[in-house]
Amino acid sequence: MPRPRQALLSRQRIIDAAAALIDAEGLDALSTRRLATELGVRGPSLYNHFANKDEILDAVADAITAKVDVSFFATHDWPDALRLWGRSYRRALATHANIVPYLAQGPGRRPAALAMADAVYGGLVKAGWPPARATHIGALMRYFVAGSALGSFARGFVEDPQLYAAHYPHLSQAHRLAEHQQSVDEGAFALGLDALIDGLTQTYERIVGPLP
Repeated sequence: MPRPRQALLSRQRIIDAAAALIDAEGLDALSTRRLATELGVRGPSLYNHFANKDEILDAVADAITAKVDVSFFATHDWPDALRLWGRSYRRALATHANIVPYLAQGPGRRPAALAMADAVYGGLVKAGWPPARATHIGALMRYFVAGSALGSFARGFVEDPQLYAAHYPHLSQAHRLAEHQQSVDEGAFALGLDALIDGLTQTYERIVGPLP
């Protein structure tokens, strides 16, 4: 029989299928056996591209991180760069919230994650931040963005007005939060990001000097 024009599997096809599975069912749903089934191949075929499940997870995580725009640190002053990067970072993570706990562990050896850390740290140090403080800011932003992308505050309240009316008088409108989920969650992130950058600006002026 003639060979197929394209291989049944590629690294990118495996990454895309793994990402879709994690998005739909969570991290625990991913296994090499389940992934092979989703792709319609035998399990051992995956090992022509990845040594194990952890390598697949790393590849998925790095593909998501690669969507984050870090170019702002080369074109904007550090407060604007931090704000624009933070928004891009959250968009990428919120779109794939189920993998956030894995991403929150740190960059490991993942190229896109390390490139992002390098761009952020380098941009902050170039702007005058002491190296230790630049490290703290990178860590702080990861905590803040990952936490905001991990789940929805608004969807944590049930749509039952009687529950709140009977026992929690200050939450009389809490049953309406879910229907305004996007504006609540995005508004909270924007407020927190502004407050964070305002505080960092004051710190910068105290230890480095006035902004250029």
